[in-house]
Amino acid sequence: MNTTSFPESVQRVITALQAAGHPHAPQLLDDAARTAQQAADALGIAVGQIAKSIIFRRKSDDAAVLVITSGDRRVDEKKVDALVGKTGRADADFVKARTGFSIGGVSPVAHATPPVVLIDRDLFRFDEIWAAAGHPHAVFRLRPQDLAGLTGNAPVADVVQPAS
Repeated sequence: MNTTSFPESVQRVITALQAAGHPHAPQLLDDAARTAQQAADALGIAVGQIAKSIIFRRKSDDAAVLVITSGDRRVDEKKVDALVGKTGRADADFVKARTGFSIGGVSPVAHATPPVVLIDRDLFRFDEIWAAAGHPHAVFRLRPQDLAGLTGNAPVADVVQPAS
């Protein structure tokens, strides 16, 4: 596959996936998928199958905290704080500086600075999920259990608000 036509941020994801022996390369979508719903619609899958990468800013040390959650769930910041320490919102500049990705294209892998990572256990409802691949037009396929290996054995936890 010729990857030189992809943006640099997507090339970083491709390199990380190849290094991990991941079998699925990123795909480019015709339209931007900045939201879980847009990505699900483009792929013809349930919104819950989109693995959203949400970045928080840990207050004690300014570390990036990556919460990978199911597209149909909302992160419960109190649950995240109980696991990693007090966090706050991360603005677009913080996200770009820490991850190397713009909001809407944050991948669960290939971050500029390795984040603290938590994986939402609700992703395991699905056999197959899709995650951003470093750009709002790029996604890649994986299984929920692949996330642990791709993120350095990040813990799987209850990090979301109850499903409505």
